[in-house]
Amino acid sequence: MKISDTKKLAAITAAFFITVTAFSGCSESANSSQTTSSVSQAAKSDIDASIAAEDIDVGYDEESSVGVTFADGSAAIDGEGATAEGETVTISQAGTYILSGTATNGRIIVSADKTAEIKLIFNGVDITCADNAPLLVSKAKKVYIVLEDGTENVLTDSASYSLGEDDSNTDGAIFSKADLTINGSGTLTVNANYKHGIVSKDDLVITDGNINVTSASTAMEGKDSVKISGGTFNISAGTNGIKSTNTEASDKGFISVTGGSFTVVTNNDAFEAETVLSIESGSFDITTGGGSANASMKSDGTPNRNWQSNMSNGGGGPNGMGRPDDNGNGTGGDLPAMPTADNTGLTIKTTANTTTDSDSTSTSAKALKAGNEVNISGGEFKIDSADDSVHSNGNIVITGGNISVASGDNGMHADGNLTISDGTVDITKSYEGIEGAIVTIDGGTISVVASDDGINCAGGSDTGSTDRMGADQFSSQDGVELNINGGTVTIDAEGDGLDSNGNFTMAGGTVYVCGPTNGGNGALDYNGTATVTGGTLIACGAVGMEEGFGDNSTQYSVLHDLGSTVSANEKLTITDSDGKEILSFTPTKTWQSVVFTSADLNKGETYTITAGSQSETVTIDGIVTSNSKGMSFGRGHGGGRGF
Repeated sequence: MKISDTKKLAAITAAFFITVTAFSGCSESANSSQTTSSVSQAAKSDIDASIAAEDIDVGYDEESSVGVTFADGSAAIDGEGATAEGETVTISQAGTYILSGTATNGRIIVSADKTAEIKLIFNGVDITCADNAPLLVSKAKKVYIVLEDGTENVLTDSASYSLGEDDSNTDGAIFSKADLTINGSGTLTVNANYKHGIVSKDDLVITDGNINVTSASTAMEGKDSVKISGGTFNISAGTNGIKSTNTEASDKGFISVTGGSFTVVTNNDAFEAETVLSIESGSFDITTGGGSANASMKSDGTPNRNWQSNMSNGGGGPNGMGRPDDNGNGTGGDLPAMPTADNTGLTIKTTANTTTDSDSTSTSAKALKAGNEVNISGGEFKIDSADDSVHSNGNIVITGGNISVASGDNGMHADGNLTISDGTVDITKSYEGIEGAIVTIDGGTISVVASDDGINCAGGSDTGSTDRMGADQFSSQDGVELNINGGTVTIDAEGDGLDSNGNFTMAGGTVYVCGPTNGGNGALDYNGTATVTGGTLIACGAVGMEEGFGDNSTQYSVLHDLGSTVSANEKLTITDSDGKEILSFTPTKTWQSVVFTSADLNKGETYTITAGSQSETVTIDGIVTSNSKGMSFGRGHGGGRGF
């Protein structure tokens, strides 16, 4: 087809929109807490996620293009700028090349001037190479792959390469030493039997296309960056799904996604950015490491030592979290089949399940992972991960999106700040739900189910896990905070409901905690102070280690232990002297102790607490009113199990 002015205009308009969108999310929400941790890392504002009009433009002048047709063990060239030797085609000049036909043992090699820009039109081409990369870009300024509308294009390599001195580092079915862009509405299938699927040693940009990658190792990699604004992706990877690896500059090594539909099944990390992972839009169906059924963390806080060997078959115990015994074995029953994304038919090859991270080789099966910052401002997420679902060695910023995760370890973990100001976060299964040094919730709707702590600041009881990535420990309590300023938070935790090894401050929002049934944990647990100045909270749990808010608060609160345990699914109500309902909650587990606070509580007023057959009254006699005899009331203590 010939390029049209309409397509040029559309490409320029789309590129302008992507550029504006990419930079509009750089500043933090005005409602976000100003508290920061000691982690100083690259952030979304440091990266250039803009996409040029040329990366979107699929037009070309057919009359001036060079035709390359593979057939019968050879390649026919119609035009200048390329040569053929058998089924191996070498492109040496800038220009547009239309590729079609089938090669049973062929290659495309781009070896041009370093200033050359080359456009490869995939117009129904199927290339298999027995001993090297089917497409190798050894020298050029930039290469574009345009997937012609309605065409099927396939590149397949073998399990071993025969490499020379000039191409000794070639390790992908599509391997480019220059910037690489893929666009167009056609289909590209990459069968990478050697190692990686699509590799650019510079920037990898994808703006459209139906892209299917099955790889022995990483499916797609852009060393300097990966930018994706559209397309449909079906990825099955022996190690990582999509990654960027540059460690030399804070503005490189990032992944930016502003659109697209992704089905990703991996043994290791699905998305891994050395610096920043930024997601603004798109739909994501992700399974890592065999899914949460193959949990990397036992329910007692020690690592499941069999989880690595079970990655390729979805192993683990039959009870969701796995709950292996002290020998690392399941509790009985058949191992579940490996979870795959719905209706995709994707499978994972069995490979070495190790990745290199921070100069050490460790196993990691996280869904969304970054070295400096994970920043999510939009998108629809369905995640089933053996390891952390969202993980950052620095900060996590959530300003939008609908995120649903089931994790074999932490739902979300940040070494530094974890901030949620909007969006929906639904953690249906986890060891610890949300974890960070400083956790700040300014808005959004958040639901957490955890076998240990619901929200944990400073790592809780993550012990015995230093031999693998996925459950980090915190040794210091300095700079540790839990701040809830808005939003709606619902916690169902077997350990502590809200746990801070430092201070806990609540200034707004609505919080419901269905806490522990054992007396060694508390619905609230803090090491420093707990201050409430606004918002609504009801937190139910066992008697023994219960804690309430401190007398440095400005809003009235109550910590009250009932005379006996309340059965699960019995409605709790707090009413005033006129019988008006002030608060209500229906815990799904047994409980005896409750903490509640509301702007509607007033000093001197008497309130009735009703749960099941029990009904008791309490009169507000100070900023904190309590009848608790628990070990922890009136003092803070460490995180984890509350000892």
